[in-house]
Amino acid sequence: MAKTDWEGQDISGQTHTGVKFTDLDCTEVVNRGAVFTDCTFQRATFNCSVHTDAAFVNCTFNGCSFFDARFTECKFVGSNFVRCTFDLLQITGGNWSHVGLSGADLTRAIVRGARLREADVSRVRAQDGSIRDADLSGADFDGADFTDCDLRGSDLSSLDPARVRLKGAIIDMQQALSLVQAMGLDVRAD
Repeated sequence: MAKTDWEGQDISGQTHTGVKFTDLDCTEVVNRGAVFTDCTFQRATFNCSVHTDAAFVNCTFNGCSFFDARFTECKFVGSNFVRCTFDLLQITGGNWSHVGLSGADLTRAIVRGARLREADVSRVRAQDGSIRDADLSGADFDGADFTDCDLRGSDLSSLDPARVRLKGAIIDMQQALSLVQAMGLDVRAD
């Protein structure tokens, strides 16, 4: 178990496998290309940190804070988030497939162009949020709240409109057609 203070440091290029980090302070960390595999982050603070081309594969984040953290083209495949906070989180691109975000509050997060295939976004709260151009194919949306959320360009093919809140959600024409068909309606041009 490692208790470390990396506040304000550049951790680029580091590699960690199977490490349990408790109360790790990553506030204002700069991270380009660091790799964490099968690691556990307990009550870690990632506030105002910037991560580019980094990997957090099969990691567990429990009680962590991601206030104003930025992840660009990062890999989080198979990672799980439990009781974490995501205020002002920004995700641009990257592979977040198979992540567990069940019950996460993403109301103030911005997600753009990320791959979230088969992610667990059940019970996610993203009211007034932004999840644009995301690949959410095969995702579990059960009980998610996307009220007034900007979802344009995102793959919503596995979304069941009867099991998700979508009032006021912003979608494009292709998504509208997919959702109408998912409701069992027969759309015809004439």
